[in-house]
Amino acid sequence: MLDVTSAHEIAADARVRANVVRLAAAQALTGANSAVIFATGSIVGATLAPDMSFATVPISMYVLGLAAGTLPTGAISRRFGRRAAFIVGTGLGTLTGLCGSFAILHASFALFCVATFLGGLYGAVAQSYRFAAADGASAAYRPKAVSWVMAGGVFAGVLGPQLVQWTMDVWSLYLFAFSFLVQAAVALVAMGIVAGVDMPKPAPADLHGGRPLLDIVTQPRFIAAALCGVISYPMMNLVMTSAPLAMKMCGLSVSDSNFGIQWHIVAMYGPSFFTGALISRFGAPKIVAAGLLLEAVAAGIGLSGLTAMHFWATLIVLGVGWNFSFIGASALVLETHRPQERNKVQAFNDFLVFGMMAIGSFSSGQLLANYGWSAVNMVVFPPVVLGLAVLSLASWARRRKARLDAAMGEFPDAI
Repeated sequence: MLDVTSAHEIAADARVRANVVRLAAAQALTGANSAVIFATGSIVGATLAPDMSFATVPISMYVLGLAAGTLPTGAISRRFGRRAAFIVGTGLGTLTGLCGSFAILHASFALFCVATFLGGLYGAVAQSYRFAAADGASAAYRPKAVSWVMAGGVFAGVLGPQLVQWTMDVWSLYLFAFSFLVQAAVALVAMGIVAGVDMPKPAPADLHGGRPLLDIVTQPRFIAAALCGVISYPMMNLVMTSAPLAMKMCGLSVSDSNFGIQWHIVAMYGPSFFTGALISRFGAPKIVAAGLLLEAVAAGIGLSGLTAMHFWATLIVLGVGWNFSFIGASALVLETHRPQERNKVQAFNDFLVFGMMAIGSFSSGQLLANYGWSAVNMVVFPPVVLGLAVLSLASWARRRKARLDAAMGEFPDAI
């Protein structure tokens, strides 16, 4: 019986590995979408917006799209399968590039915000790649599957900013307009890749199976995982969103900004080649804690100076911290649900993360414009402390429950 089970797990993991390759490639191409928006959004916003304080609104609209797209992504995946959701997402990515280019050509701030919102919807679908990679995998392989798909973002870190660098002046009178047009083409290539993912439609029994969502999300383990995701991603986004405009305000060039964003994205995804192995060895809670601490270190670097090196170091350390904390939190979420519950639980988790990002992102422009770069970095510390405290409490509660269960197993009549 054990041999049969083992054979099934090996076969499942072989299918998962094939999907991981495709999803990692799609992650790389989809990452170009977010890289283009983050590298250009606040700069284009400052050019087109009626007031400087609205400069980061296009990026906030991207984050709002991320939040708005999470639950529909889960619903489409649950009803029609993951692949259908992926194809819809890449279609939205194509519209992002076309609308963004048109908006810049016609100097329309409102349309540019629509374009970045569509980019957020595309990004919301792409966020489900990491969970999709673990579908059907053995428990031992799940963290590695999540991690390897996220590793595809390394290439996004190179592709996205370089795409901006190579194309931003092609139409010299319309900075970045051609960049968005090329991004639309990249999304079409991603569509071809995700169309080949081997993920059948959910079985009819899975559409209505599992526990009520409220029972799942009130588990201490889920609360800790979701809260750490809610802290790690929005705090990273707050600093990253503000950095290009802050660098411009400090007299640094667009090339300096592109370089910083490029290496930030590489730092976000580069550790993914070994993050899964670290989680398997040390456990997700420790990796999440390390990531949150690194985000705090990044904020400390941001407070220490305003040179290009300070900005670059802040963005690089911030990227590594996000990688550890977010992938670790995602691995924790995978421990809280059963297979038939995955779409609704994963979509709800991402809704919490990106909903909070949207709220924070809309305030980032005001924070930077009115209080400066130092205030942006100071905001990072209190949430990090809260995340570490809740993570510690959840881990302590889990260890205590394990000891009680062991005691009851040894002395069944004691209670």
